[in-house]
Amino acid sequence: MIAAPIEIDWHSNLSIYASENFLKTVGDEYGWLGGTDDSRKLRCILPYTIVRKAMIRMVRFRVETILLDEAFRVEEERSFLDSAVKYFKSIGADIIIPATTNTIFRTYPIGAIAAPYGTLIIDLDRDEETLFDNLSSSHRRKIRLATKAGVKILAGLKYAEIAYTLVRDTFKRSSIPFMNYAAFRRMVDGLEENIKIMVAEYRGVIQGCVVIPFSGYSAYYVYGGSIPEPETGSMNLLHWEAIRLFQSQGVKRYDFCGVRIDPERGSKQEGLMAFKERFGPRLVQGFMWKCSLKPLKSRIYSLAVSILRGGDIVDAERHKLKASGSLS
Repeated sequence: MIAAPIEIDWHSNLSIYASENFLKTVGDEYGWLGGTDDSRKLRCILPYTIVRKAMIRMVRFRVETILLDEAFRVEEERSFLDSAVKYFKSIGADIIIPATTNTIFRTYPIGAIAAPYGTLIIDLDRDEETLFDNLSSSHRRKIRLATKAGVKILAGLKYAEIAYTLVRDTFKRSSIPFMNYAAFRRMVDGLEENIKIMVAEYRGVIQGCVVIPFSGYSAYYVYGGSIPEPETGSMNLLHWEAIRLFQSQGVKRYDFCGVRIDPERGSKQEGLMAFKERFGPRLVQGFMWKCSLKPLKSRIYSLAVSILRGGDIVDAERHKLKASGSLS
């Protein structure tokens, strides 16, 4: 398989994260790589961004390899990713850093450092009654309680600023950094009609929010936040109304955007996974990975991330790959 630049030709049956409108809001450089076989048939696509920070050019993927052929084998994808690494080296990139949490690869290239990772997805090609029945009994109960209490679900880009504040403060409570408002607003404005911001309101007070980029292919619960003690059931109702909305609009999937595989018992990650699992999704397992392209600058990146955040997601989860012995 050969990876080479191709023209961006996005449509709504592809992930919104593959669209030029999105890519240009989050990268200093961006594009699509196409994977062709020996017959020069295009078999897959990999959108990418390159971000420059402190003289380091970092490649970051915002969506996994997009398969154009259902028969495209994992071994072929690995060959394509090997070729993609060579391409990024040829254009002077320094490192491929871990992808965004919605991006679950089936495999990873030779020389990469990888970790198992997953996401939870609700298939929306079923009726509303079935979707509601698939919720856990506790989620259904809390949704009814919130509805009865008068929690209202509102939507619109006019809630962007309050949503940003809720997400930022929620991240801060877990000591996780978040982008500044200018970057957040640039993403929202760039996505235009392909993003929904929804909030839960109770007695005039916003309880929580969800920020969801989408296309016909999938809706992505990319960011969410709440006040420290939201009204019981308000966040359950917020997600349920988002699911109902996207199902009614013909969107194919609702993606909860990332879960750790076998999270530590009693950890916050286990609690988040349990909350998402109670909506009745299926677990998709794969890999997050990173790859050094220039050893010195890769070490600088690793040192900086270690100092600032104690390491990246691959550093945190890579021991699970060693434990399982899994390669693809």
